[in-house]
Amino acid sequence: MRMSRPIRNGYSSERAKLRRMPVVGSLPDHRLAERRSLAYHAEIATRVAADCALLPRARLRVEEWLQSGAVARFYAQAWYDVLAQPLPELQRLLCDPGEHMSALRQVSPFAGALPPKDRWRLWRAERIAS
Repeated sequence: MRMSRPIRNGYSSERAKLRRMPVVGSLPDHRLAERRSLAYHAEIATRVAADCALLPRARLRVEEWLQSGAVARFYAQAWYDVLAQPLPELQRLLCDPGEHMSALRQVSPFAGALPPKDRWRLWRAERIAS
């Protein structure tokens, strides 16, 4: 294995090449992920009234987070508070594009709630819209 020589700034030539490469997790990619997450939760908001198992599963997951500490308490408690809201307010919050709900959607108790086909349909629609 050939070792590369350090260059002026202390990085090897390979590391210097990596620093010049475009960042994969660029801002447009992050915005797309946020739009996909918002679309996913908007779909959950429409289904939560019709699917009587959806909300209890999400509440159970949040209770497990609070007991186990698997998720930061801030997120778990915030989701606990959101899920305690009356249905119309819960639906509004799930569709809220604001900073607070955007942060909460990064750790969602509704992960896995939609079948893969539905999730892929939403993601494809967001990709096309971008």
